[in-house]
Amino acid sequence: MLLLAAAVAPSAALLYYFYTRDKYEKEPRKLLLKAFLIGGGLVVPVLFVELGLNIFDMEEANLIAAGYTAFVVAGFVEESFKFMFFFLYIWKNTNFNEMYDGIVYSVFISLGFATFENLAYVLSTGFSTAVIRSLTAVPAHALFAVTMGYYLGIARFANLRYRRKYIILGLIIPVLLHGIYDFILLSQKLYLLALFIPYMLYLWKRSLGHMDELVEFSQFKDRSEEYADDSEDRV
Repeated sequence: MLLLAAAVAPSAALLYYFYTRDKYEKEPRKLLLKAFLIGGGLVVPVLFVELGLNIFDMEEANLIAAGYTAFVVAGFVEESFKFMFFFLYIWKNTNFNEMYDGIVYSVFISLGFATFENLAYVLSTGFSTAVIRSLTAVPAHALFAVTMGYYLGIARFANLRYRRKYIILGLIIPVLLHGIYDFILLSQKLYLLALFIPYMLYLWKRSLGHMDELVEFSQFKDRSEEYADDSEDRV
């Protein structure tokens, strides 16, 4: 029970935090639970795809192998599955009616994935893994999701001529952020590992800025298209 609690607690705390930042109209709990469970269910297909794409032996500590595994096997596969299921289950839902909602739903999908993945790691390797992942992998999944939800939140209400750009950014930027995160860890190079804490701080700063921006604009639904039109260079 202790291991189970240790595996779930980080996600629960983060879900509560992102949920309570939605100041103007809370999302239906049933839909949030659905998003969370969808994310959890993605662990199985993602695992099979990653196993099929994993062609390198990471014990070699080769930077090419680390880059491929980080950006393609982990970053692209995991974020593209989350992205795809966001569109399948959330994009056209009438409850997605504020920009910040994009962040909320994206985070619930991503933390569903991170929670089920964390359960597998923690139950097989122990409490120390739970502590380490509670400070690294689980928050990282949430922060990648904030970026995805940020761009998709803008895209949902943007003028049609800008919508495609924001949708594309909603996939590419999380993949890059995720890939960099894994590349630092998989590289096994001290000069890169030294960047890990600064990189996590950067992710937090970036995500908090995105959240503040969309929380503020969620109260101006009638200005959504104008907001997107004025945000061409937002990356």
